[in-house]
Amino acid sequence: MKKIKNINQILVLLGATLLFSACNDFIEEEIYNQLASENFLDESNADQLVVGVYGDVRGVFKNGDYKFSGTDIFTTQLELFNNSSSNDYVGFNAPQTNGVWSGNYGVISKANTAINRFENQISWSPGKLADKTYGIAQLRALRALAFYNLVQQYGGVVLDLEEPLSIRNDYKRSTEEETFTLIINELEAAIPNLKDAPETGRFSKRAAQHVLAEVYLTRAYKSYGESTDFQTAADLAVTAIDGYDIRSQSFEQVFAYDNQVNDEILFAGQWGDTGFSSDRGNDKHAFVMYQVFNLPGVSRKNPYGVKSSNTMLTPYFYSLFEDNDTRENVTIHRTIIADEDSGLGADVIKAGDTVIYYPKYALGETELKDKLDRYWVYQPDQYLFGRPDDVDGVNYKYSLNPEFISFPILKKFDDEIFEENGSGARDSFIFRIAETHLIAAEAFLGANNTTQALFHLNRVRERATGVVNHYAAIDLDVILVERALELVGEENRWAVLKRMGKLEERLVHNPHYVDHGAFDATKHLLRPIPIKEMEQSPETMTQNPKY
Repeated sequence: MKKIKNINQILVLLGATLLFSACNDFIEEEIYNQLASENFLDESNADQLVVGVYGDVRGVFKNGDYKFSGTDIFTTQLELFNNSSSNDYVGFNAPQTNGVWSGNYGVISKANTAINRFENQISWSPGKLADKTYGIAQLRALRALAFYNLVQQYGGVVLDLEEPLSIRNDYKRSTEEETFTLIINELEAAIPNLKDAPETGRFSKRAAQHVLAEVYLTRAYKSYGESTDFQTAADLAVTAIDGYDIRSQSFEQVFAYDNQVNDEILFAGQWGDTGFSSDRGNDKHAFVMYQVFNLPGVSRKNPYGVKSSNTMLTPYFYSLFEDNDTRENVTIHRTIIADEDSGLGADVIKAGDTVIYYPKYALGETELKDKLDRYWVYQPDQYLFGRPDDVDGVNYKYSLNPEFISFPILKKFDDEIFEENGSGARDSFIFRIAETHLIAAEAFLGANNTTQALFHLNRVRERATGVVNHYAAIDLDVILVERALELVGEENRWAVLKRMGKLEERLVHNPHYVDHGAFDATKHLLRPIPIKEMEQSPETMTQNPKY
């Protein structure tokens, strides 16, 4: 399969100039500038409008806002008593703007424009009608995905399907039920016209079935959900898996840098080293990281990166890996290695030396003191903010570490091409078949088919451990553990916990929340509508309760 090859930008003047930013390293594209769309859009280049929407989708899934913090496996790199509203829910108020809202509505707006142009502007010859149908199917599926991203966070949202041609001040939210109905209708209409094996980077039929399975699964928990939703979700997930055996690749192979396009990936946000700076905009490799370049022997151009957020994993997450789980070594760095010569006191540090070691199990005093002569060691109960007490008679005293926090950083998203400011070129996996199995497990559990639920759960576990039928019983908590181990940093953890009704319950694993959290289920199960959206349509837009 070929990748959609590099797109720079399209400037389309539709009264005002509309910028269709590109899916990079994807499709060969011509540059159109200072031309009215009516003058150059035709059936030969209409696909560029579709590709432009993919570029915005890529950006949406780069954004981790609202996905991770305030859950059981993610917290913040602050002292325990410090407040972070999205993590501990203290003082959580409506922001002026929010990237989740604006990013997804950017996708919807551009999809609406492209669909209108496909249907009403471009003159299609009989031999090109299939291209028209395929283009619209992709646009409707991507638009539905954006609406699904929104409804999980905000509840009912504005269901605007028209091309934006003027500024409006009468936007009105639909109900959550109406939003789910629209998403289902859009995906079901799109799926028959999507391709089974499209160009890499395109939204395939199986990717859409994966999303639709999750949509039905999420609706199944709602009061307005239909009695068949769990089974429908299960059936769709099985169809999306399509017999693929995830055991044909190890977890390590799936995340190998030279294997970014592989059969387990249903959909990915594509980045690349194409020569365009916009294609090197993925900072996923650095979003769970402290500032490692402050350590002796670690340069600013180190192989790990420069931290891009204040997010960290909770001690609970690290405790989940069993000894035979091969995902651990792929998922986290238990050592930080020097990339330049340096020193700490009497100790000489050479490139390639260990600077910090994070043992899986606490070391005894004798072994600990031996290792602290050569590098820092942080025990499993020392990952949160604050320096441990110094150990006498060793070179590596904790008080000499310039960083006040130290924890095993994420490894699974390691990049090989990135700027000092964090911009990387690695593709970002959005949907994998391993997740489809876990959706199937949850859906079959909801449909009271524990045999099939266990089959799908155990298939994921078997790939990681080699153990067949590890689980003999299944419930939502078991699924959440397996999702954490398999999908950390990939899944929308907050939305999954909300869907299962487990968000508040599992905050007991978030140390900052335990210290001073203030979750209110009547408020915090929905996110606040950004203030600017309320101000734009003051007579018609409604805010979520208690914001």
